[in-house]
Amino acid sequence: MKLLYMGKHYLFFVSVAYSYPILRPLQDEIRRRGDQVAWFIEPSCPILLRKEEEQLHTIHEVEEYDPIAVFTPGNYIYDFFPGIKVELFHGYPINKRGDKKDDHFSIRGWFDVYCTQGSTSTIPFKELEYKYGCFKVYETGWCKVDGFTKGRNRNVRREHPTILYSSTFTKGISSAPYLFETIARLSNEKSWNWIISFHPMFDDAEVIENYRRLSEACPNVTFHEGGLIDADLLNQADVLLCDTSSVIVEFMLMNKPVVTYRNMTPGNHLLNVLETNGIEDAIEQAILRPEKLMANIRAYVYTHERYFDGKSSSRVLDAVNDYLARFSGRIKPKPLNLMRKIKLRLKVRYYDWQPWASAFLSL
Repeated sequence: MKLLYMGKHYLFFVSVAYSYPILRPLQDEIRRRGDQVAWFIEPSCPILLRKEEEQLHTIHEVEEYDPIAVFTPGNYIYDFFPGIKVELFHGYPINKRGDKKDDHFSIRGWFDVYCTQGSTSTIPFKELEYKYGCFKVYETGWCKVDGFTKGRNRNVRREHPTILYSSTFTKGISSAPYLFETIARLSNEKSWNWIISFHPMFDDAEVIENYRRLSEACPNVTFHEGGLIDADLLNQADVLLCDTSSVIVEFMLMNKPVVTYRNMTPGNHLLNVLETNGIEDAIEQAILRPEKLMANIRAYVYTHERYFDGKSSSRVLDAVNDYLARFSGRIKPKPLNLMRKIKLRLKVRYYDWQPWASAFLSL
């Protein structure tokens, strides 16, 4: 029996856990406009939906739902789903590995629309749009930031500051194994509160357990299970301690300082230290929020994120409408991506090859 829905239909494609706080502001805007949104979650991804959020469980259900657009913050998407494919990104381009080619700008041929955030993403993607000609780029701002606007300029000095510690999952860059003793000492010696939150893809079980036990032993240390960093969590902290991760930019969006340990791309917007014995002094300085540092933070953030008006999700939906009205079916087709499409279909056991074969024969 065909499912009945009112309004426009949109779909969220979730392959990684960090998608949830990115997509929810967009969900709010879709509903505000009187339209419908559903979630399709890959089997390998944890299901963290709320009661009022609708999940589609099968490819057949997605086909019945027939979305006009499918959004994801991940690197790939099911090309055989109905609707145009929209890339929202999982973070900002920071090139944490220091590679000559930042993977953030890899074009894999999955998407019709890229929704960029600021000049550091818009300018390179506009160049790629001109080069490839098979997708359109819209500078919309990042959906996740819509939830940051209320707490962004709150600069209340607290008697007992809260330090959020978050480490990247990337091996060889993660500071988690090296900062445990320092954080354990500071949690006992200083009147600071700590929140420990690791990226959902951080998989060093021994390190995770060490920090979890620290939180059990120290009343001023909280271990944040799940690792999903949203506006509420960022609002709780006064200083971020990190290494090299896009969460740094997210925290700075709240107009707050960051201390980093051996950051791969240091600059005057960070209090970067190379040895663990410099962590304490750097945090002390960050708590004071010196004006020069804060000015550098604001300048740095603006290059990554242009919009702080809480309307990025609205611009994303407007971009979809514009693409459908002006460009859908009128620009160069995406590359065939034969091997990627075969591997994806085999992975999910999707064997309806007819639409894809028809596209191949039409070349």
